[in-house]
Amino acid sequence: MLSPMTRTDTPPAWDERTQLTTFLDYTRDTARAKCEGVSAEGARTAPLPGSPLMTISGLINHLRWVEYYWFQVFFLGEEDEGPWTEEDPDREMRIAVDIPLPDLLREYAEQAARYRELVAAHDLGTRSRRTIRDGRHVDLRWILHHLIEETARHNGHLDIVRELVDGTTGV
Repeated sequence: MLSPMTRTDTPPAWDERTQLTTFLDYTRDTARAKCEGVSAEGARTAPLPGSPLMTISGLINHLRWVEYYWFQVFFLGEEDEGPWTEEDPDREMRIAVDIPLPDLLREYAEQAARYRELVAAHDLGTRSRRTIRDGRHVDLRWILHHLIEETARHNGHLDIVRELVDGTTGV
């Protein structure tokens, strides 16, 4: 995992692709950094009474599966084999408490490496195979922006949950 001192949102080059991939990697690295040193029990704790699925493990697993959905299912058009069901649309968060956090973090990092290769192999203007609700195909550029937004938003949730779990702040 990267320490806060080695994480950076400053890209090594100023082209659009490098800026987008640097920001996505930065938000991914931040999510992983927020998990450093948390106990196994703390990773499974849901400290917000109104949000029983909001655990550190659940958030990391959610981020992993969100990327899967947008890259593999939506962009590439593959069959959706995610853990969710119509009866349990948040199942990826529910099952995460039964998976050790180091395993979740490893899977997330391995998957991110595969998706870096996928992004490198496609033009940012390449359209998704599937359409959004209004029938339009989004491009890879939009998916990268969306994943940056999604990951950054959940990093805020990780901040809150981590502080409530064990008092850790400032990661």
